[in-house]
Amino acid sequence: MGTYVFKLPDIGEGVVEGEITAWHVAVGDSVSEDQPMVDVMTDKATVSIPSPVNGKITTMHGGVGDMIAVGGPMIELEIDGDGNVSAENEVVEAEVAEEVITEPVTKAAEEKPLPAEPSNAPAPVVNSSGRALASPAVRRRATESGIDLSKVPGGGPAGRVRHADLDAFIASGGSMSTPAAPSGVARTGTTEHPVVGLRRKIAEQMVISKTNIPHFSYFEEIDVTELETLRQHLNSTKSPEQPKLTYLPFIMLALAKIMPHHPECNAIFNEVENKVIRHEAIHLGIATSTDRGLFVPVVKHVEAMDAWSAAAEMQRVSGACRDGTASMEDLAGSTFTITSLGRDGGLGATPIINHPEVGILGVHKAREMPVVLNGQIVIRRIMNVSSSWDHRVVDGADGAALVQHLKRLLEHPALIFM
Repeated sequence: MGTYVFKLPDIGEGVVEGEITAWHVAVGDSVSEDQPMVDVMTDKATVSIPSPVNGKITTMHGGVGDMIAVGGPMIELEIDGDGNVSAENEVVEAEVAEEVITEPVTKAAEEKPLPAEPSNAPAPVVNSSGRALASPAVRRRATESGIDLSKVPGGGPAGRVRHADLDAFIASGGSMSTPAAPSGVARTGTTEHPVVGLRRKIAEQMVISKTNIPHFSYFEEIDVTELETLRQHLNSTKSPEQPKLTYLPFIMLALAKIMPHHPECNAIFNEVENKVIRHEAIHLGIATSTDRGLFVPVVKHVEAMDAWSAAAEMQRVSGACRDGTASMEDLAGSTFTITSLGRDGGLGATPIINHPEVGILGVHKAREMPVVLNGQIVIRRIMNVSSSWDHRVVDGADGAALVQHLKRLLEHPALIFM
């Protein structure tokens, strides 16, 4: 029997360390070659790392949330054969190893249990003297009326007796046995949720963006009635292999068409070299909510796509993020970002720019609204958009001009294709 030390491999893209986000094995487990053992998140993506050998796990280095350097030991296995560690190496490894997990590790990130459900029949709340809780006015009124407050069911917070409870008690002839208006049970307790993995990375990225970028926001209403008619027609006549169209593919194509007229908006700001890099290619980041947090996969070269291919590629990269198969290539290289909450989109927001880009467009829910058109009140389909811009690079007039240009195309969707 020998010892095999598995070290964090070089994942590429200049990655020098990774954060452990989940263990899929525990000390004492027998694993087979290619069996997933641990999830590691880098600056680029989360990857699941399999076992390179068959063996039994004897030691695990690091817990969820710990950073492991590329080449650093992660797992030690007992295997048939000589292994890859000599006696001398074992001594050296022991001297430089980080803290080792010696207790069995659960196969998922450990969470503290939720507090137990409270009883449906709480004990009456009294003060330190044992008397029922009530305000001085209620207590004085009860005394004047000759009512023992301990006999009155309290319907206020934590069983406090209110004037309404006295009224109900008097109206019932002093025979009430249930509170006049139960208000539920006061809850206590907390749960702790470590900020690790993707949630930590999102937090760091948002701090960088809001700390370094002086944001300004701009809002507009867009009449998408004609666009909705076009969208429904295309969906009703599409072939089975074509994806269903939402508003986003049209917005993507419209942005690709107008960006050459607003080159300062399709750019990134290199703060180290203090220069703005404007892009001719339109690589659109699509903010995507998943069970594991927010990802921004990228649809590249939208300028070369039609509505169907834009929709298909957007669905592909978003789906890859949701099922955990997105590659580093899928998550890198955006020049501008779109964020949409779909049906939960609300009326407005102040989206945070995806650093180091210089702008972001928020798309909100489209809804039927009465509007004045040609002197008449008519029902139109209105969609709000919110945008945020890096004021170091994009002036207010520039950001407004792009949104107004986008508005013209979406309100007259034939212009998108001309």
